[in-house]
Amino acid sequence: ELELENNLIAQLQTLGYEKVRIDDEEALLINLKKQLEKHNKTLLSDLEFRQVLNKLAKGNIFDKAKILRDRIDYIKDDGEVGYIELINQIQWCKNQYQVTHQVTMTDKYTNRYDVTLLVNGLPLGQIELKRRGLEMKEAFNQTNRYHRHSFSAGYGLFGYIQMFVISNGVNTKYYANNPVNKRDFKQTFFWADKDNKKITQLSEFAKVFLEKCQLSKMITKYIVLNESENMLMALRPYQYYAVEAIVEQVLNTEKYGYIWHTTGSGKTLTSFKTAQILTQSPK
Repeated sequence: ELELENNLIAQLQTLGYEKVRIDDEEALLINLKKQLEKHNKTLLSDLEFRQVLNKLAKGNIFDKAKILRDRIDYIKDDGEVGYIELINQIQWCKNQYQVTHQVTMTDKYTNRYDVTLLVNGLPLGQIELKRRGLEMKEAFNQTNRYHRHSFSAGYGLFGYIQMFVISNGVNTKYYANNPVNKRDFKQTFFWADKDNKKITQLSEFAKVFLEKCQLSKMITKYIVLNESENMLMALRPYQYYAVEAIVEQVLNTEKYGYIWHTTGSGKTLTSFKTAQILTQSPK
């Protein structure tokens, strides 16, 4: 398991992530301030940063997903209003990417998390690894325990996780973050290529899914915030490719086309996401 973790971190570094050591929440907060300052090309005083932290601490997982996609306002030391962008959604590659591991958080219990992906200092991706031969559901259950035991510790920054990845090296799946009572192992998905060939090996999955620009594209474009159920929904690979194809056709050609899906395949979600991206696209 440790070898799997070290190999993954080394691979993520080749994919553009900066490896950073973060042992606990104190280190997480110090790093967050630096990364937000770098992303926003500004400097925050301790008082200004405390305002940002207090606003980041509010709400549940769904609330935090909405906060992530908005800007945080704060009162500058000179009395003016300032704004902090948490993630660049339009140019999703223009963010700061880091990887860390074995972050220790204590609330009801003390937990150490395997591999954490930071975007602009916020933990937006969490990877739980199990050694080869173990069932994937063990990793799934582990993330549920983290949620119950320690994710809400301190300022609750681990509530900003958008995507979980679970793997035993041979099989790898992803799923959106939600409260434990809204998580279902049936809603964990394998990634696939355009020909619907599953990508199960962790190293191959990391190359195509965890590449920094692809990860932030998935987070900013292909997670749906379901307002009626207050939950996050991650698109499956065939939905992703369908949306990409439709958007390409509409924006760059004058041709018609159609996407065919079977009953229960998620046509409504595909259609919704397509319409959302097209209405948000620059004319």
